[in-house]
Amino acid sequence: MKVNKIAIILITFFMLLGIAFLGYYYFTYKQHPRRLTTYGNPGHKVAPFSFTNQDGKIVTEKDVEGKIYVVEYFFTTCQGICPKMNDNMAKVYQAFRGQNDIAILSHTVDPETDTVTQLKRYSLKYEADASQWNFVTGDKQALYDMAINSYLVSAVEDTTQKNILPDFIHSEKFVLIDKEKHIRGIYDGTNAGDVKKLIDDIIELRKEYN
Repeated sequence: MKVNKIAIILITFFMLLGIAFLGYYYFTYKQHPRRLTTYGNPGHKVAPFSFTNQDGKIVTEKDVEGKIYVVEYFFTTCQGICPKMNDNMAKVYQAFRGQNDIAILSHTVDPETDTVTQLKRYSLKYEADASQWNFVTGDKQALYDMAINSYLVSAVEDTTQKNILPDFIHSEKFVLIDKEKHIRGIYDGTNAGDVKKLIDDIIELRKEYN
C-alpha cells in the first residue's frame, strides 16, 4: 500500500509539472511571441517604388500593402551566387506558396539584359506565380537606390575595368519586410541555416498581427 501511495504521489507530481510547463509555454511563446529586431535608423521605412514584373505588370508598394515580404537582388545571367540564392528563395516560396499575406520581390541589377521576356523565362524555372513571387526590372538607378537606401543592401555596377563588359556587384542578403514597411531581418541567401531562420522568422512575425 505504501509503495502504491508513493507511486500515486509521483505520478501526480509529474502530471502537475507537465501542466505547469505547458502553461508556461503557452503564455510565454503563444501569448507573447518572440519579437524580431527592427533594422535601420529609428523610423526607417521602405520607400515607394514602381517596377515591372515578369508578366509586364507594373508592381508598386501598393501590391505588397498589408503583406510580409522578402526582397533580394540578382541577375538572370549570373553564374556566381544567384543560382544558389534563388534555389534557396524557392524554399521560402514553397513554404508559403498560396498564402496571400506573404510575397517575394526579386530585383534585377542588370535591367538591360533582364527584360520582361528574360525574367519570365527565368521565373518559370521556379514555377513562380507572379501574384506572390515577382521578378522585377526597371530603371537601373531606381533599382540600385532601393537596394542601398530602402533595403540597406548593396547593388552597383562595377565599371572600374574599361573595354570589358561590366560586372554587377550585389548582396547575397535576403531582407524581411513587415506590413509597416520596416526591415525585420537580414539573412545570408546562400546559407541553408539562415534561410531556415528566415522561414521561422516569417512565422514569428505573423504572430504580431494575430
